[in-house]
Amino acid sequence: MTVLAAAIALVGSLFFALGAALQQFEAAGSVKRGLLALLRRPRWLAGGASILAGGGLHIVALGLGPLTVVQPMGVASLLFALPITAALHGRRPARTELAAAGVVAVGLIGLVLMVPESAGPARLDPDGVLVLLGVAGIAAVLLWAGAKVASPAGRAALLATSSGVLYGATATLMRVLVDGGWNWWYLLALPAPALLALVMLQRAYAVGHFGVSFASLQIADPLTAVAFGALLLGEPLPTGAAPVAAALLTAAGTVALARTSPLEARNGPA
Repeated sequence: MTVLAAAIALVGSLFFALGAALQQFEAAGSVKRGLLALLRRPRWLAGGASILAGGGLHIVALGLGPLTVVQPMGVASLLFALPITAALHGRRPARTELAAAGVVAVGLIGLVLMVPESAGPARLDPDGVLVLLGVAGIAAVLLWAGAKVASPAGRAALLATSSGVLYGATATLMRVLVDGGWNWWYLLALPAPALLALVMLQRAYAVGHFGVSFASLQIADPLTAVAFGALLLGEPLPTGAAPVAAALLTAAGTVALARTSPLEARNGPA
């Protein structure tokens, strides 16, 4: 079953990568700004369907195999996405670009595998939900403001990180709901950060530098969820030098990716 779980997770990563590449291609090539304009583009919608299919396959894989096998397969989506995006833009991915993405993937896999498993169900009181949404919202706004004065690669990274923070908050709230911490207004709170995350991500894609934005999203989303888990749910954090080394490796790979990833956009800045 473990081999099957790994195979399903790998296929799910391919679907996720394809969806992200299609959405970036459409966001970068859209004459009109905004999510509403993208919703009228069939290829962007096909990308969304592909992402949903990838997420569904990842959930199936988690039901069949251990997290330590399934999660690394999910990180592979970065390595799939770069060649797909390059093909859509009519070029070949540079070796330096793929090498930098590989470094990011190795570091991120290390970080994911070092996070201790939760000892019990997640519980969060209403005040905790307000803190969760408030901290995520403030962080997202600060990152968005920083993107206004950043270089194109930095802008893509900051906007995607803003999206990742909001997605991480959404994932944390979803965990609380799934684990039985039900409250009707928790459910009502879910769409706002998820929608804002989607808007920020499309802005990041529209800038170009897909490798940077996609890598930043993959880093920010799980790390934000881990941070909120420790801050609000009392979950343990990894300790020792190994997580620090993995984080430095991930950061170095992202910087290298920013330097090697080409500007794949046909619009002005976001």
